[in-house]
Amino acid sequence: MDKKLKEIVLDHSDAIVKMWLEEFETHKKDDYTSNISSEMFESTNREFVNVIFSSIENHGLSSDLDDFSERLINLGWPLSYLTDGMQVFRRVTTGFILQQSEQVDANTFSEVLREVDGWVDPIINQLINEYSGSWEHIVSLQRVALQELSAPLIPVMENITIMPLIGTIDTERAKLIMENLLDGVIKHNAEVVLIDITGVPVVDTMVAHHIIQAAEAVRLIGSRCILVGIRPEIAQTIVNLGIDLGKFPTKSSLRKGFETALELTNRRIEETYNKNEDIEKLIDSLDGE
Repeated sequence: MDKKLKEIVLDHSDAIVKMWLEEFETHKKDDYTSNISSEMFESTNREFVNVIFSSIENHGLSSDLDDFSERLINLGWPLSYLTDGMQVFRRVTTGFILQQSEQVDANTFSEVLREVDGWVDPIINQLINEYSGSWEHIVSLQRVALQELSAPLIPVMENITIMPLIGTIDTERAKLIMENLLDGVIKHNAEVVLIDITGVPVVDTMVAHHIIQAAEAVRLIGSRCILVGIRPEIAQTIVNLGIDLGKFPTKSSLRKGFETALELTNRRIEETYNKNEDIEKLIDSLDGE
């Protein structure tokens, strides 16, 4: 029966393609294809249905389906376009086979539906696997990129680096902060590290514990940490929680922390004498006379 039904479908592929294209054309109104030109949509539909027949004819061993789905993924076509197309193909093909049958009863309908499902379902599963693999790869790359941005260590001057922290700090991110701190201190030969928590919305016991651990680890390899960005509400929270941050300096702003870092590395900020400014003041005083 399987071979006979497949012969019917392949021998009348032109008629089935025509029916499929006519029904699937209504999907052009859907949101996921509304921005696609009619020419692109039509050509992609024809290629899609040809790929379906190629897969059925070759018992799912054709590489055309993989190539087609990979190209659509790269072009940004949604998975729903493919699954909708397969469901339309299921309906059209089942209906066409039943129209060709001399007698249609419950057994015939059940057998035809089972055979068509046997062609369609593996293709759908293959398409979903292709998209899932692509999504997992993209998510993996995005996760790596976010990790690199979530705890950056920035050298701002010889022996001085800054780690600006933004957003919530959980256990996984705290581990990344620790690793980046230790690696960065060695890489940049930093004597002082400024940990800026201005962008951290909440500092609770866990966050403070992670920061203390990171600062202590940095101290053990011969450098010092300065915690900056202590807002009044954060200071009050730290006091109420009884958290001891006395092991390393804390400053309310990055500027004050940087000045302290300069002092710890035997440097300081000095204002330069502006001779031009004094000349301008002298000219202004003469004009006033």
